[in-house]
Amino acid sequence: MTVRITTSPAGRAAKPGRITTVAVVGTGVIGAGWAAYFLARGLDVVATDPAPGAEDRLRADVAAHWPTLVRLGLAEDASQDRLSFATDAGSAVAEADFVQENGPEREDVKHRLFAVLDEAARPEVILASSSSGLLPSVIARGCPKHPERVVVGHPFNPPHVIPLVEVVPGRETAPEVVDRAVAFYTAVGKRPIRLSREVPGHVANRLQAALWQEAYSLVDRGIATVADIDAAIAHGPGLRWAVLGPFANQHLSGGAGGLAHVLRHLGPPTEEWWRDLGRVHLTPELAEKLVAGIGAELDGTDHDRLVAARDAVLDRLLAAKAAQPDLP
Repeated sequence: MTVRITTSPAGRAAKPGRITTVAVVGTGVIGAGWAAYFLARGLDVVATDPAPGAEDRLRADVAAHWPTLVRLGLAEDASQDRLSFATDAGSAVAEADFVQENGPEREDVKHRLFAVLDEAARPEVILASSSSGLLPSVIARGCPKHPERVVVGHPFNPPHVIPLVEVVPGRETAPEVVDRAVAFYTAVGKRPIRLSREVPGHVANRLQAALWQEAYSLVDRGIATVADIDAAIAHGPGLRWAVLGPFANQHLSGGAGGLAHVLRHLGPPTEEWWRDLGRVHLTPELAEKLVAGIGAELDGTDHDRLVAARDAVLDRLLAAKAAQPDLP
């Protein structure tokens, strides 16, 4: 597969070319998902990870993900044989057309790693980080030559299944780089959103964090168990959220009056609920209570079978959504 990016150049970034090879730097859970996904879209993937045994684990992970990707639909020229492994990051990115970095969430590690990527990758190649919360401006401090080509391309786990990618520019990111990143992710079948400016945690993780704050508080105050809270979301609003976002769902709940009706009638009590939301500190005691709660909820559940069941439902959900042209 060749991904052609045809946006007009702007800023200081060099003119883009065709994307046929993606470097995946870091092959843990997220990196392995990305590698499998890019292979499934018919791209060549050069992966690298310094951990002992990383190549064998990656190939096993890709093989494990492949049945799911087959169900979702492979590109005509997709093949696991298009995966190669480099012993170091510089070698991995030297001939790549796009770089997807998935290293640890530590500034010092990112700076050392991106210094290598900045030196070895061609100047026009985008350096996209899967960072779940670090600011791209902070990551770009490791790129003395071309900070303008650094962007966050944050996927959601599992990245070989979930379509969302958050594309976040830093202070020095060229607008054309953001355009190209969005175009690339779109071309390979992802559903990117483009943030107008950086913020810690981006968008989706901040929304999750808000929910976790109240969920942790409810457990901490003894109002509900971990299992009850999971059931409340998984068998309640989470079903609707899997189809439409919070604003669209709220709009539909207002009937003919839509969101305006909801805001008039439920806005005041919602503000009261906001004022009553818990403020929690993740103390060792609370952490122990949460871990014990999830242990009780999943007691006797096989981890691998649970992951497979989750992914199977996601497969069917994504297929059902794709078959509904009226969904945004």
